[in-house]
Amino acid sequence: MEDFGFLEMQEIQRQLQEKYKDKWESPAPRLGREALLWLLTELGEVADIIKKDGDEKIMEDKGVRGHFIEEMADVMMYFNSVMLCYDISVEELKSVYLEKHQRNMERW
Repeated sequence: MEDFGFLEMQEIQRQLQEKYKDKWESPAPRLGREALLWLLTELGEVADIIKKDGDEKIMEDKGVRGHFIEEMADVMMYFNSVMLCYDISVEELKSVYLEKHQRNMERW
C-alpha cells in the first residue's frame, strides 16, 4: 500500500456496513452520535497507552507500538463511520481541511 487515504478508508467502512447490514443499522445522523462516542472511547485507549507506556516504548517496543497503532486504526475507523453517518464526502473534508490549513498558515 503506497498511499492509504480517506477514499480507501471510507470504501472499507462501506464494505463493513454492507457485510453487517442485517445486524447493524444503516449509517444515519442519529447513529453518528454513537459512532462519535465510540471514537472518543478509542481515543481514550490511545491516551492510556501513552500514559501507561510512554513515548519511548511506543517508539521502541514492538508490542506496545503495535497496540498503539491498532488503537489509532480504531480511531480512524470510527472517524470514517461518523463521516458516513453524516454523509460527509472525502471531497468535502478535503476542501474544509485545506481551507482550515490555509487559515492556520496565515494565523501567526
